[in-house]
Amino acid sequence: MTTTTTGAARAAKAVGAAHTRVEGRDKVTGAARYAGEIPFAGLAHGWLVLSTITRGRVRSVETAEVLEMPGVLAVLHHGNAPRVDTDYVGMLGMPPDPTVAVFQHDRVPHAGWPVALVVAETSEQAREAAEALVVWYEEEPHDVTFAGEHPDAYSISGPGGEGVTGKGDLEAELGASDVVLDAEYSTPEEHHNSMEPHAATALWDGGRLEVVDSNQGTVWVAGELANLFSLDPASVRVRSEHVGGGFGSKGVRAHQVAAVMAATTLARPVRVVMTRRQMFSLAGYRSPTRQRVRLGADAEGRLRALEHSCLSLTSTVHEFIESGAGVARVMYDAPAHHTANRVVRLDVPSPTFMRAPGEAPGSFALESALDELAEKCGIDPIELRTRNEPEVGPVSGLPFSTRNLPACFREGARRFGWADRDPRPGVRRDGRWLLGTGTAAASFFAGAAPSTAAATAEADGTFTVRINAADIGTGARTALTLVAADALDVPTDRVRVRIGDSDFGQAMIAGGSMGTRSWAWAVTAAADELRERIALGDGIPPEGITVRSDTTAAIGALAQKERHSFGAQFAEVAVDVATGEVRVRRMLGIFAAGRIVNPLTARGQFTGGMIWGISMALHEEAVRDRNTGALYGADLAGYHVASNADVPLVEADWVDDPDPDDPVGIKGIGEVGIVGAAAAIANAVWHATGVRHRTLPIRPDRVLTAGPHA
Repeated sequence: MTTTTTGAARAAKAVGAAHTRVEGRDKVTGAARYAGEIPFAGLAHGWLVLSTITRGRVRSVETAEVLEMPGVLAVLHHGNAPRVDTDYVGMLGMPPDPTVAVFQHDRVPHAGWPVALVVAETSEQAREAAEALVVWYEEEPHDVTFAGEHPDAYSISGPGGEGVTGKGDLEAELGASDVVLDAEYSTPEEHHNSMEPHAATALWDGGRLEVVDSNQGTVWVAGELANLFSLDPASVRVRSEHVGGGFGSKGVRAHQVAAVMAATTLARPVRVVMTRRQMFSLAGYRSPTRQRVRLGADAEGRLRALEHSCLSLTSTVHEFIESGAGVARVMYDAPAHHTANRVVRLDVPSPTFMRAPGEAPGSFALESALDELAEKCGIDPIELRTRNEPEVGPVSGLPFSTRNLPACFREGARRFGWADRDPRPGVRRDGRWLLGTGTAAASFFAGAAPSTAAATAEADGTFTVRINAADIGTGARTALTLVAADALDVPTDRVRVRIGDSDFGQAMIAGGSMGTRSWAWAVTAAADELRERIALGDGIPPEGITVRSDTTAAIGALAQKERHSFGAQFAEVAVDVATGEVRVRRMLGIFAAGRIVNPLTARGQFTGGMIWGISMALHEEAVRDRNTGALYGADLAGYHVASNADVPLVEADWVDDPDPDDPVGIKGIGEVGIVGAAAAIANAVWHATGVRHRTLPIRPDRVLTAGPHA
């Protein structure tokens, strides 16, 4: 089977037109059920018990009294839980996070480590018993302090590529530069906090393990569970129809494994749901970063030297790196170009992927540094970036599939009124408020992964598409409906898309801004062939024909290129220097992110990322107590996020930017919206006050203590 029609050539009918969510009515009426709401006969409830020490070992778990409490069915811990296997490489090419191998030993590597699961007839009984369970520990000294330098820090490769890259003589080029910037930036620990908590129900049905879960890829979870419990992959089925947010956190976690253990032990369905507080230690998070950027430029602002180094942390049991320096490998070139991602192991929970991993914190440092360099050179920040547009990938040397970043800046500057901006800081006022504007560039990798899909012609003239996609609130189900309708050349109301079932076969997870592109490719291939077979007839009645696609060969044949979505972020802020309050008054993002499948949901994706950027710039900060190793205020009362009052006029739009190598012209939009947003706000705060903030969030106390304002 071959598909030769490109995104540029395909005549779109549904794709590109605004379409409300196909499951929207179900969601607003409550008919759409999430993982923690689906009923099961004989359902029992598990409640996780987490460690109260940061490092040491469990001496004993006093279960006798708890087992006598009303409704309690079992207490699983390291002394009696089923054994699991962790000696394998998972779907993402990484070994499993040992955090998911719950109750396998008596070691406690961080605060909030799972030490037991109490299972009872009701959730209330399980919680009461879990809170009554006494666990005795042997405590050991711990280290949770993350600073700018650490003697045990080391470089590793990660999602952003190689740990260290370099070309040219950095010191020589810096020495020959007319303007040099050397600055350090820091971002704090940040947490996902999706609206729907992590929830999983496990049961055995006819010798087959079934898990109903909230996740970002059922085939991913099914594969990991099969490996952990040494099961035939065909004997594991995971379903996840509706998901209330994930942002990188809803992969394989302790609650799913604990639920399977309990269901196996008790031979009945068991549901385990994380509490909001438990999510802060079990669901992963974005590591804090300490970053150094050194830039050298000639008198016209053209870079001669670029160095970007990023230090992040990981746990002592699992290696994960926040590749903050990776963004410099795409955005700007220089004769001397050096980047490094380093990590230090501490007695903390394992960090994980979080919306725009690496790019979000990395862009804050790099785009703030570009703004500082523009000031030193006396050049407009947009002009400086335009002068440093690379012709090929700065590190890879590969051509760009498309790179329409200058078009984003031109359109954004026009709509934002950038030409009227007085570049001098601290000169605009509105009563007690100082006003400022700032900008920053954005980019995020645009990839595709092999996926399978099936398209069926039904007897009633409709079509059913099955693909193991995950709609985590992004509108993927709707986007795939539009893609399928165009490929089949039928109205959208004749297409039903079914997703979120590992039985549908291999498909990309909802992650890395690769989901919709990967799934749409597979759906297009299956629908194209189905339409051709129906047109040809083949002597077979149309109804009942099913065509299955596999994009492995097509994606493997893609030429090597730098494939990215790009964007230009603009922000206007008001700063009250008497109280330190910073208010974002308006934001504009203009993106070059491939063909936009559904403008309605795409705009929500972009603005959602930008609002998260407001949150990142001004509010979000998890603070760890170095004495206890735990977080202060591990809930939404102590961990502040942007609320309605913080969200001003936020606009997002895009320039024409179809990817010529994609059947629909798609790139990816899930993460590029947050990239650069915090930097644009920080640059606007500098423009308003004349004071540069290199540490996030820009809290009122930091504004007040930052020094004199213009």
